[in-house]
Amino acid sequence: MDHNTENSNTSINAEFQKKLQQLLTDLQLDDVPAGGAVAVYQAGHCIAQVSTGMARPDMPWQPDTLAINFSTGKGVLATLVHVLVSQQLLEYDKPIAHYWPEFAANGKDQMTLRQVMSHQADLFSIQSIDVDSETVLDWDTMLRHIAVMPITSPENATKYDSAYSALIYGWVLGGVVEAVTHLSLAEALRQYLTDPLGIADSCYFGVPDSKVDQVAKLAKDFEETEDTSAQLKSRRQKPTLKVDSQETLRTYASLPSYHCWQQKMINDKRAAETQNSLDEKLASSDNDSVQPTLNTARINSLYFNTSQLNLKNYKAALIPAGKHALDYHDRQTLQAVIPAANGVASAKALATIYAMLANGGLWQGKTLIDSATFEQLSTPQVEGLDAVMPAAMKWRLGYHRLFSLYANNDDTDKRMSSDLSGFGHMGYNGSVAWCDPERQLSFAFIHSFDTTMLNDVRQFALTEAVLSWVEEIL
Repeated sequence: MDHNTENSNTSINAEFQKKLQQLLTDLQLDDVPAGGAVAVYQAGHCIAQVSTGMARPDMPWQPDTLAINFSTGKGVLATLVHVLVSQQLLEYDKPIAHYWPEFAANGKDQMTLRQVMSHQADLFSIQSIDVDSETVLDWDTMLRHIAVMPITSPENATKYDSAYSALIYGWVLGGVVEAVTHLSLAEALRQYLTDPLGIADSCYFGVPDSKVDQVAKLAKDFEETEDTSAQLKSRRQKPTLKVDSQETLRTYASLPSYHCWQQKMINDKRAAETQNSLDEKLASSDNDSVQPTLNTARINSLYFNTSQLNLKNYKAALIPAGKHALDYHDRQTLQAVIPAANGVASAKALATIYAMLANGGLWQGKTLIDSATFEQLSTPQVEGLDAVMPAAMKWRLGYHRLFSLYANNDDTDKRMSSDLSGFGHMGYNGSVAWCDPERQLSFAFIHSFDTTMLNDVRQFALTEAVLSWVEEIL
């Protein structure tokens, strides 16, 4: 089932939208009726908005459907901070304790926003503070814990240039926002970012009670009742891992990025063979000409090298202590304020935020972020490996690089430099929003598939296709 909406603020490109709709529908794979939505903006106008599947048993997915997007919300929080910097309420290099005196405890008196936003502050371990999954739901209690928490270096710290702060980040930035605005985080988000962008009813940290029943659910929860809720909690803590079906493999082979993926895998294999000085047969052109069949794991490995994953650091960053894992789809969790992990927004709202960023901080004649601030936020701060994420993240101030092989393909037009100029943020479930200021392009993909960023390829397939089609069609 496919769904499109259009309004007077859009400039839909019919060919682009048709191709994107087909691709998103194909990417339902074996997960019907789950679905998602994609929105793409260029030069401040929506050029495509597509959706597929069911968000709830009685609610088809639409481009304005709300969903929990996990860490994709970090980009929203970072953008709010940049607006406040632009308005001279905050400075990147002034100690956070200047704004929030309690934060100075345990050697954090000189720690800055720049260090936290580029994940170089060593405030990454949720396990370094004594909280469980229930405490995490209490905003004021968490701010008190964060203010006095210690600095914790990751395991094998000398190998890494950053340590992704998967959860702590949100309380630090949220606490600073509240300190300088004298507003709640929800009020500050609305006043400084979402109201000016016209998206105040579709972007939240802490979903209002009146909106919770409009948030997309996992398809396996469609039949939830009070009698089954406890049972569901126990079985939905981790996404379902499935073997790729033949139909899924055929869908992958039909994707516009498939040849690029195959070539990347061949090139990587060739480089490894050269490095290991394997025999002449393995290095022959005949061997290179064999096109590999790609499954989910192989495609994902082109973006994330899980052999580099430090499991101890990963768990320290993502998993609070306690017997019970946090259920992010639970009503109580959706209404809590956990800004690094439970941002709820529509695809159109996220794409709008990044459309403003793609336009250098300008939106419909208003300057939300001035040029000096934009230059700082978009400049990479980190080049090396991250202690938590198994990839070179090239952290900006609150955003990572745009993950794209197409942008780095030697056969691509030299104008293609999205890896250098593009930035955004993905979420644990494989949702993502990003912008490419060189093209004034923004993109958002959100969904209700039961996946993680490390075992799914949809965000990458959609990103690669959009970058390719923008060159071909627009």
